[in-house]
Amino acid sequence: MLGKNSQVSFFVLDKQYFFFLPLSIEITDSKKNMIQSQTHLNVADNSGARELMCIRIIGTSNRRYAHIGDVIIAVIKEAVPNSPLERSEVIRAVIVRTSKELKRDNGMIIRYDDNAAVVIDQEGNPKGTRIFGAIARELRQLNFTKIVSLAPEVL
Repeated sequence: MLGKNSQVSFFVLDKQYFFFLPLSIEITDSKKNMIQSQTHLNVADNSGARELMCIRIIGTSNRRYAHIGDVIIAVIKEAVPNSPLERSEVIRAVIVRTSKELKRDNGMIIRYDDNAAVVIDQEGNPKGTRIFGAIARELRQLNFTKIVSLAPEVL
């Protein structure tokens, strides 16, 4: 299958048609930048953690990938000095940005530059008091309204 910008050229030689197809056809990897076990994520709040590593996806027992709005169990790989959260602490977090695109029902596709999460407590409230960067509108429908209200931009 050819992409939008592919060109097909042909010429006629003694009533025989020759078609030349482009040599480079772009093939995208469908599993690029999904959130799964061992994935490192940035932290999008001021809770004291800087980098997380996903160790489990909350939900059914055999879920392999997590998307925006999913709750994960993560370990803190890097933390701010003298913060309430420490390195190697196991916490819960909700994913707010993914590099893998998010397709909406109206046809809009949203893709972020990084994978990011917000540290939450058992009730789903954020541990930090500020949220950095844009977050997706889908978090409001998943009852993370406190995170949505703290965010500077909701896409």
